[in-house]
Amino acid sequence: MPLAGHWRSAARTHAGKVRERNEDAYLECPEQGLWVVADGMGGHQGGDIASQMIVASLAELPVQEHFDDRLIGIRQCLHWLNRRLGQELTVNAGRQDNIIGSTVVALLVEEDRAACVWAGDSRCYLWRGQRLYQLSRDHSLQQQMIDERQMNARQARAHPGGHALTRAVGAAEQLTLEVLEFEVFPGDALLLCSDGLYQGLSSDALSRALSLGLPAMALKRLFDDALRGPARDNLTAVVIRR
Repeated sequence: MPLAGHWRSAARTHAGKVRERNEDAYLECPEQGLWVVADGMGGHQGGDIASQMIVASLAELPVQEHFDDRLIGIRQCLHWLNRRLGQELTVNAGRQDNIIGSTVVALLVEEDRAACVWAGDSRCYLWRGQRLYQLSRDHSLQQQMIDERQMNARQARAHPGGHALTRAVGAAEQLTLEVLEFEVFPGDALLLCSDGLYQGLSSDALSRALSLGLPAMALKRLFDDALRGPARDNLTAVVIRR
């Protein structure tokens, strides 16, 4: 059974200053080399149900012997959840006109190998060699407009509908996941977070937090900084360090 004994992590979620309900959820399993952040789709009934289902289902996956098999298992689980959220729960709840969905970003590591799997705008960052890299690419209308060169980044950020998601678990009949595989090195730190956290913090603030030696210290800095701001959305972060 593969273990990730060289990795330490810390995780936290907070409703923020405005919303009464926290629709975010996280999974922290350093002994299995698996971490997840899910952000229930704001404004939709059942967003918290969707995010909790994602983390609970991924937590129950059997730990396969091989990394590739574990990665396939994560993807298959998310596709199964997409069908269940998109069909069974929506129909049974009598909410045919509403979507029960969630973003997801999952990180799987084993020794020097890592993979990030995501759908939506929850992010994965890598802090390496005093530099911050955003590994995931948002599945949002804002990012799509930038990719298609309809708008520059500043214009897209100002667009009133820019935060609309183009992918999420439960949002469409077919789920398209994005997967990035990469090598990890001693000293690397990784951050999984919902949009409520990174929207309130600059890249410099993220870097300063991740430069701290212990995941718990980095996590405290992230939340202290985010909660000094308006914190209009739920905040969730998982910090993983080798």
